[in-house]
Amino acid sequence: MSGIKHWLTPDWPAPANIRAATTLRTGGVSCGAYASLNPAMHVGDDADKVKQNRQIIKELLGLPGEPVWLDQIHSNRAVQAHPPLAKGGRGDLDLQQADAGYTAESGVVCAVMTADCLPLLVCATDGSQVAAIHAGWRGLLAGVIGNTLAALQIPLAPLLQRGARGDFLVWLGPAIGPDCFEVGAEVRNAFLEKSAAFITAFKQQSNDKWLADIYQLARIDLAMLGIDKVYGGGFCTVTEHERFYSYRRDKETGRMATLIWRA
Repeated sequence: MSGIKHWLTPDWPAPANIRAATTLRTGGVSCGAYASLNPAMHVGDDADKVKQNRQIIKELLGLPGEPVWLDQIHSNRAVQAHPPLAKGGRGDLDLQQADAGYTAESGVVCAVMTADCLPLLVCATDGSQVAAIHAGWRGLLAGVIGNTLAALQIPLAPLLQRGARGDFLVWLGPAIGPDCFEVGAEVRNAFLEKSAAFITAFKQQSNDKWLADIYQLARIDLAMLGIDKVYGGGFCTVTEHERFYSYRRDKETGRMATLIWRA
């Protein structure tokens, strides 16, 4: 790979046994709109090239096993990540429908795929649990972060009563930037109906549209859940076209993989 790094490493103070990364769009074998490190089977890319890309990712990152991919449906569903089926399984036809995977097992790789939506990584400060979350605005609004944290057995009600607690770290991976994510008033209204706190994540445009800051939406949600150790953010998948895939920019495109596991 010519010494070029084809992934991002989260900038967070995770425990020593936590491994995590987001792949970039470079370093793979896919061509055209999918060039080049696309791991997504569902976007129209050649399946053999996708399989090669997944093997490249496994080798680049030193993964302990195959990632537990999900059939992402813009929901609030979080599931326990189970290693892929052995020979005889049907590959991507066997995926669980969910938008977050979590585990307390060593060597199980939680994974989500994105191309503008927000990938979040979660780890316990003692290194005992990890999770990967796919959060578009629908998932954020529906509570995918809270559902994932609940699945990790955070006592949410006491947290809200006592304020923030340092049990978990969260990293915000590459997503659409706040100057590119234009939404209708109905999206803003839906968030404000959930909580007035979300008002700071929207900036009005001149055409009855609003710019939404998906990073800010996630930070507000995390703060309401009592999580204050939040890192990352500040990327823009739309404008950083050499590094990231973007569905909003290109429509036909690949995906980045965001992965986390316990060594």
